[in-house]
Formats: sequence, structure tokens, C-alpha cells
Amino acid sequence: MAIKTNKSYSKRLKVTKTGKVLARKTGQNHFNAKESRRSQLAKKGNNEFHMSMKERSRFLVNFK
Repeated sequence: MAIKTNKSYSKRLKVTKTGKVLARKTGQNHFNAKESRRSQLAKKGNNEFHMSMKERSRFLVNFK
């Protein structure tokens, strides 16, 4: 039986052309209405998500 990519996990990540894995900052989905606009925009970007090669081979098998 072939190993499959964990789809629920892979939908939260983006792999760049050079192989970096990007993910959103955690805990920033709601409760932002009273924040200043500057802090709202600061929460918006992606962060580099560090994964070991073992984790990458486990969760992102055929992920491009």
C-alpha cells in the first residue's frame, strides 16, 4: 500500500520553489477587531515553518 500525503496537514502549508515550508502564525483567526490596524496587518503574513526531514517525509510525501 502506498504512503499518502496527509491532506488536512498539507492544506495549512505552502512549499516554495526553493523548498521552504511556509505556514500562518497560530491563533490569529479571530479576536482581532479591537486590535490596531498595524497589529492586524502584522499578523497577516506567513512564517517559515521548520520541519525535520523525517516529519517532511511522513506528512508531505507527494506534496509539491
